[in-house]
Amino acid sequence: MSYFYEYKLKIQQALDNIDVESIEVFKNRLCDFYSTKRPILVCGNGGSAAISEHLSCDHTKGIGMDTHLSPFVISLPSNVSITTAIANDIGYDHVFSKQIEWYPRNMSAVFVISSSGNSPNIINALKAARAKNYVTFAMVGFDGGAVVDEDLADYIIHVKSNNYGVVEDCHQIIMHCIAQDLRISNTDLDTLKL
Repeated sequence: MSYFYEYKLKIQQALDNIDVESIEVFKNRLCDFYSTKRPILVCGNGGSAAISEHLSCDHTKGIGMDTHLSPFVISLPSNVSITTAIANDIGYDHVFSKQIEWYPRNMSAVFVISSSGNSPNIINALKAARAKNYVTFAMVGFDGGAVVDEDLADYIIHVKSNNYGVVEDCHQIIMHCIAQDLRISNTDLDTLKL
């Protein structure tokens, strides 16, 4: 089990290098959307797709329970039919951007999760969001990729690690921290159960 200690150290180092102010800004801006039930579309690939689904659950149900907030978070990779139809007929690079283009609501936001920050479908999602004047959020890892280099998101949390597992674990931790912080600060503490 010696690798456990090595991995734990990598997690700790990655967490220590995160700009905590970026998390606070993220949280406050997300709260603006959750206060007014404006929709947030979240997406990612692979493990990041799983985090986007988890975020949709924990932010919609978790934050929405026993608070005055009304989160409306939709995970774009969750609809397998539309995702595979777009991938088959248009191309995988557009599985998220086409959904964003077709999304009918105004005043929405797009939240991408990407370890590399270079996935073409993530870059296209952010560009489609910007074209609709949506607010854009991104959690990235490694060197931040094109998301950071091209300044493709309004708000970015960067986990500076080259280990996919570490990046994904840190993204998950950040997602939970934001959810729990918003619940604690918007709930009667006598009734709060985390």
